[in-house]
Amino acid sequence: MGNSLKAVVAFVPSKECQKYLLEDLEEMPVDKMVDLSGSQLRRLPLHICSFRELVKLYLSDNNLNHLPPELEQLQNLQILALDFNNFKALPLVVCTLKQLCILYLGNNKLCSLPLELRLLQNLKTLWIESNCLQYLPEVVCELTLLKTLHAGSNALRTLPTQLRCLQELRTIWLSGNLLSEFPTVLLDMPFLEVIDVDRNSIRFFPSLAHLPGLKLVIYDHNPCRNAPKVAKGVRRVGRWSEETPEPRKRSGAVVEIPLDERPSPPPAIKPELE
Repeated sequence: MGNSLKAVVAFVPSKECQKYLLEDLEEMPVDKMVDLSGSQLRRLPLHICSFRELVKLYLSDNNLNHLPPELEQLQNLQILALDFNNFKALPLVVCTLKQLCILYLGNNKLCSLPLELRLLQNLKTLWIESNCLQYLPEVVCELTLLKTLHAGSNALRTLPTQLRCLQELRTIWLSGNLLSEFPTVLLDMPFLEVIDVDRNSIRFFPSLAHLPGLKLVIYDHNPCRNAPKVAKGVRRVGRWSEETPEPRKRSGAVVEIPLDERPSPPPAIKPELE
């Protein structure tokens, strides 16, 4: 089906047009997954909401800015991808899907998240990168099973102290924000394994050597005066990492030794359920 034809059909709410968008998908798929990514959708075909045993629903890269209340019927849904759409607010119906484990909201126009998000107590992975967030919504700190948080490419300047309550959190991606100081709350999270603060405005790094769970810290592209100290075996990616010494002072001048290695971005492939 051509993208231009899909774009036209997406405007028409009739059952026939919705079935055309679904490409004759009339029965529950055997793998309990529906992928309508890149389908030029401006509204979700209601026929999808009849698949009550659906586990995975991918709606990435469309033109969606709302979702129908009928979506609440998908109470077995565990993965929902809404990234690369036009959402200015998270539809509250998403917060009724209490079995969700993975939620992709990146590359939208979100400035906040609703308090109802706290109802998603099974959520383990949350992607909110590339939105319009000027602060990390405190409701995120109530997602007690959260293991992975992608919040890069926003406008975050600080992190809430309540973040330390997320004792299951292992990976936090904060690259491309407006952090001028290393978030002190992360120093109280010994269970963290990966910290990414690449491409911020951090000028000084405190020691991270006391974090026993830490495996990787990415701090490149910051105007920092030092490298963060880490425990033995922890990998650092940034200036003066383990491959090169920190700057040497000569006649009062600091000589920086460049590092060719660049940090690895967050995985582009969406993870499956464990």
